[in-house]
Amino acid sequence: MVKWNNLDTLASFQDLSNVKRVNLQEAMSGENGAERVKKYSTAMAEGLVYNYAAKSVDDNVLAALEKLAEEAQLAEKFEALYNGEVVNTGENRLVLHHMTRGQLGDAVTADGVDKRTFYVEQQEKIADFANKVHAGEITNAAGEKFTTVVQIGIGGSDLGPRAMYLALENWAKKNNLFKMEAKFISNVDPDDAAAVLNSIDVAHSIFVLVSKSGTTLETLTNESFVKDALKNAGLDASKHMIAVTSETSPLAKSDDYLAAFFMDDYIGGRFSSTSAVGGAVLSLAFGPEVFAQFLEGAAAEDKISANKNLLENPAMLDALIGVYERNVLGYPSTTVLPYSQALSRFPAHLQQLDMESNGKSVNRFGDAVSYPTGPVIFGEPGTNGQHSFYQLLHQGTDIVPLQFIGFRNNQIGTDVVIQDSTSQQKLCANVAAQIVAFACGKFDDNRNKNFEGGRPSSIIIGDQLNPKTLGALLAHFENKIMFQGFVWNVNSFDQEGVQLGKVLAKKVLAHETDGALKVYSDLLNI
Repeated sequence: MVKWNNLDTLASFQDLSNVKRVNLQEAMSGENGAERVKKYSTAMAEGLVYNYAAKSVDDNVLAALEKLAEEAQLAEKFEALYNGEVVNTGENRLVLHHMTRGQLGDAVTADGVDKRTFYVEQQEKIADFANKVHAGEITNAAGEKFTTVVQIGIGGSDLGPRAMYLALENWAKKNNLFKMEAKFISNVDPDDAAAVLNSIDVAHSIFVLVSKSGTTLETLTNESFVKDALKNAGLDASKHMIAVTSETSPLAKSDDYLAAFFMDDYIGGRFSSTSAVGGAVLSLAFGPEVFAQFLEGAAAEDKISANKNLLENPAMLDALIGVYERNVLGYPSTTVLPYSQALSRFPAHLQQLDMESNGKSVNRFGDAVSYPTGPVIFGEPGTNGQHSFYQLLHQGTDIVPLQFIGFRNNQIGTDVVIQDSTSQQKLCANVAAQIVAFACGKFDDNRNKNFEGGRPSSIIIGDQLNPKTLGALLAHFENKIMFQGFVWNVNSFDQEGVQLGKVLAKKVLAHETDGALKVYSDLLNI
């Protein structure tokens, strides 16, 4: 039977706290480092590899982490989740985003339907719609093909799908699978919508409105902005818009949309890239077959994440090393550093995914926890970050664990040789150098030039970023965050922290304010 206990009540956590600390600088120097790189590595799906040699772990730490995984029942809790237990206790809901890409366990029925069947049906509806758009069977009023798709949504309706689109855009162009350009409108700031609308031909654009409830303030405001633009261009907005929403929302059966595709309450926005939220825009942009490959990669990684052997479960291992860094070594933040320009918005997506999930100070039962939970997440693609914030990472007073992502080959299949090496080789050389530089440092009598080292990192390595590897990469981080929430005994699947600001904003707009809120409102001419 699964038991939910706070981390600091687990005997294995006390044991972990007492394990001798690793001197990372010594461990990663010379032949010791060479042996570690070969030893501390585990296979992910789709040819990816999670290498944690430059983390502050050794066999003793790993043995303690194995005991923690067992006592915290991480594998059993994941099994309970994918078999349909109500794991989202804050909202009394199932958690079913894994089911959008496969059936890991038992059939799950909710709302009177088999949920796997429901998700597959929505994917098939989206595929049929996208194919008809690409074939010119669904056109604008003039009978002309749509050339651009614009997603209107915020939070998880924007960050994940946008990151996935950018990750595959060049790959799709190289492989002649690029169907339509995609744009995204998210911020309620009118400059955001205006910038997108000024960059497209609205007559040949199809808009995807994403709102589960059909009441999201920012999204509906931007929809009105877009409808005005269509009207001003002499166009019928209902012939240019589709909705991704719940079956019970006011958008579901509205004549304002060409079609509606459904999601449900069992998939949180930040976990929705593999649902209709990502499926509509990605299928229109690249074709349903590419989206299917993306789902295939995620499903393959989910299966590995169900492995009960910690050392063969990279998501669980990554999660527990992160818990060790947060709760034993005391590191408050983590940076994500993809050495791939295609992943330029992936850190932003992970920022929401992680911080909205595990940024909690109460446990699953509403009781305050007495230990740190989710870290601060930030990041940028390399090598840009090297010329930005790596100064603090190398020589600052805080130690920040680093999570690198790198690929042996680029997406475009071509390169240039400059000074005896290609651009891709230069990129890969930088990530290899940074891992060792952070771990080993460099002594210098000039303290300004001294590097202490001892800065832990891991790296996920693959051959090339493509739909399958992207799906596996996304699932790895989704599952890592889930496992960490299990260890911290928090509910990773609600987000009450975003609600208070929404409530107060409505009061401001209704002019029902006093005190500081009124003064700030006046300062901003509301």
